[in-house]
Amino acid sequence: MLDRRPALTLLSHLVMILGVIIVAFPLYLAFIASTHRPEEIVQLPMPLTPGNYFWQTWHAALFGNATGAGSHAPVLRMMWISLVSALIISLGKIAISLLSAFAIVYFRFPFKKLVFWMIFITLMLPVEVRILPTYQVLSDLNMLNSYAGLSVPLIASATATFLFRQFFMTVPDELVEAARMDGAGPMRFFFDVLLPLSRTAMAALFVIQFIYGWNQYLWPLLATTNEDMYTVVIGIKRMIAGGDSQNEWNVVMATALLAMLPPAIVVISMQKWFVRGLVDTEK
Repeated sequence: MLDRRPALTLLSHLVMILGVIIVAFPLYLAFIASTHRPEEIVQLPMPLTPGNYFWQTWHAALFGNATGAGSHAPVLRMMWISLVSALIISLGKIAISLLSAFAIVYFRFPFKKLVFWMIFITLMLPVEVRILPTYQVLSDLNMLNSYAGLSVPLIASATATFLFRQFFMTVPDELVEAARMDGAGPMRFFFDVLLPLSRTAMAALFVIQFIYGWNQYLWPLLATTNEDMYTVVIGIKRMIAGGDSQNEWNVVMATALLAMLPPAIVVISMQKWFVRGLVDTEK
C-alpha cells in the first residue's frame, strides 16, 4: 500500500509546476513576440503581454507576405516539405531496417555476422563524415532541391536494424516451426507473424525517426538552394539576415511555433504506443 504524505505530494507538484513553467516560458515569449510589431520586440524591456498584431503576423508567416531582409517563403509550403521528408525518412528507415533485420536473423548466408557488424559499425559514421561524397553523388544525379535529395541519403539506419534484430531474436522458435508446418513461406511469416508482433516497436521508432527527420538542419542546408524547397528549420534560419532592425522577429517567432506543432502532435497522438514500444518486455 502506498504511503501518502501530503508534504511530499505538495513538493512533487511544486517541482512539476516549476518544470512546466521553465519549459513553457520561452514558448510564451515566442507567442507574445508574434503579436507585436518588429520594432516593439527589439525595445527594452520586451512586452510581456499580447499585442494587436497577431493576425497580420501569422498571415505573413503562413503565406509568405513578410517584408524583412530574410527569406519570404510561405511557412505552409516549408512545413509540407518538412512533413513529406520526415515521413519518407521515418517510414523508409522502418521498412529497410525490418527487412535487413529479418534477413540477418532468419536467413543463413556466408559472412552473416560480418555483414551485421559492418552495418553496426556505421553507427560511428555520422552524416557529417560522409556529407561531401554524398553531396557529390546527389549533385551528379541531379537530385538537389528535390524530395529524394532531402530524404534518401538519410533513410538507412543501423540503429533501427539493431533494434529490430534484437526484437526478432526474442520471438520463440515455436512460432517459426508452426509457420513452417502450416506451409507459410518466409515472406508470409514476415507479414503475418513478425509485423503484427513488431507494431509497438515500429510505433516507437516512427516517433523517434519522424522527429529526427523533421529537425534535420545540416543536410537540408546543403541539399536545398531554391527557396521553394526549404524545410521549415532551414526557413527559420533563412528568415534571419542582418541586424535586429532588418529582421521581422514576430514572423520568425510565429514560424518557430508552427514548426513545433507536427512533432508535438505525433508525440501526443502516439504516446501510448511510444511508451509501450520502449518498455514492453512481454514479447
